[in-house]
Amino acid sequence: MKSARRRRGLAALCLTLVSLLVLSACSLPFMPTPTAKPSTSTVDPSIAASAPKGLEKYYSQGVEWKGCESGFQCATVKVPLDYGNPSGGDIELSAIKLSSSGNKKGTILVNPGGPGGSGVDFVRDGGKTHFTQKLRSNYDMVGFDPRGVKRSAPVTCMSSDAERDAAREKVFKENTDEGLAAALAFDKSVIQQCVQQTGPVLEHIDTVSAAKDLDVLRAVVNDAKLNYLGYSYGTFLGSTYAALFPDNVGRLVLDGAVDPSLSNEDLTSGQAVAFEKAIRSYVSDCLNQKDCPLSGNVDNGVQEIRDLIQAVDDNPQTAKDGRLVTGNEFVNGLILPLYDDQSWPALTQALASAFSGDVSQMLRIADLGADREQNGTYSSNSNFAFTAINCLDYPMVTDTAGMRAEEARLKQDSPTFGEFFAYGGVSCKDWPYKATRTPAAVDYTGSASIVVIGTTGDPATPLAWAQSLRKQLGNASLITWEGEGHTAYGRSNSCVSNAVDDYFIDGKQPQDGLKC
Repeated sequence: MKSARRRRGLAALCLTLVSLLVLSACSLPFMPTPTAKPSTSTVDPSIAASAPKGLEKYYSQGVEWKGCESGFQCATVKVPLDYGNPSGGDIELSAIKLSSSGNKKGTILVNPGGPGGSGVDFVRDGGKTHFTQKLRSNYDMVGFDPRGVKRSAPVTCMSSDAERDAAREKVFKENTDEGLAAALAFDKSVIQQCVQQTGPVLEHIDTVSAAKDLDVLRAVVNDAKLNYLGYSYGTFLGSTYAALFPDNVGRLVLDGAVDPSLSNEDLTSGQAVAFEKAIRSYVSDCLNQKDCPLSGNVDNGVQEIRDLIQAVDDNPQTAKDGRLVTGNEFVNGLILPLYDDQSWPALTQALASAFSGDVSQMLRIADLGADREQNGTYSSNSNFAFTAINCLDYPMVTDTAGMRAEEARLKQDSPTFGEFFAYGGVSCKDWPYKATRTPAAVDYTGSASIVVIGTTGDPATPLAWAQSLRKQLGNASLITWEGEGHTAYGRSNSCVSNAVDDYFIDGKQPQDGLKC
């Protein structure tokens, strides 16, 4: 976050749990291999009757589930392109199901974050290990790619993998007038490609539309009430759903909560502060390890990392595969392991190599965050979807004076990362469609109680956001995991997993304020 001085893939919400699942090994390609006879689900008439007027055909559609991986079934679900004009055409959402291994109570729909994260990939790559056996025996786990993401009418902005590689190597000194103009010109050219290659859906991939899709998915899996597990951005999708369909809420768990009342700039500031805290936690731990390349106390170690970032930013280095590593990409690699303290050893190895003059390992970690495989192909459109969805969800500060003021604030918030989080408005300044919402507290009036989870050391969604969301929802309880990294369920401890499982399976609401 320095020369590139912008959140091109740096914003924490963009790095979903899918990236964490593959930090040690690349995600497998999606290769349909039928393992069972197809089955067509029929929606119960009483559930189909919950359809809003004009959407009946979507709520009553039969969905054919086909074997696509060992132990999984896949399907596509039709939803309106534009909910404001339901007769104006359809798009298809891709979904994957890990069937219940016991007495099925219902279906849990899962979103891993983003915006831009693939729920299909998340359930496929981690569904058999991330969710407890107890939960899986009681529920079908269904992941889906939201509209605009990967397999579901994807946002497409560049024609080749080489073009995407080249974009990641660009350096814009956005704190200068010349650099800012160059960045805006480049982004404008990318936006034009997005419009040309994506088509009409680009105007309709906001989170409110995605939440309406979620209600269609609820119906086609034959659940009268929505059971849902959302991580990170997925909590924003979930709280949006709760406000839109309060009477359809069943059991919702929102883990790594986003505060819907905050502006884009306030969210960025909160993340900058949290990542600064996280790098200090990492350094404190590293200094107690034999292989740590840092020295002195925590302040000394953090400064050594800042000096290394500055060196790469001033003079981008070449990795072993010949690609250029800018300060922006170096920080992308540095940030990803902060999402999970189990990945800290990988960061230590990458830093040790970088201090010795080899930035290849740091680039490899950055590649995982960008969904770039070792063969040079990109396996998703997550960064494109991230930008497109956020430009519709948030009014951005895009004037020069405002972006300069934000940069100054972010540098104060985070001396290590702040300037790299600045100039996010550049990506949306020339976006052809206006933001569809104004940040506001969620208004939930449902009778079903919701569970919110926050983590004390979460760098991407600070604990304060979870505390705020719990208050906004009113009818909810808060679980706090006292740990490091992003989100809790599936990577924390039995206190969290037991509380979540008991809520989903038995309807037992966790004690509000439970600390794990």
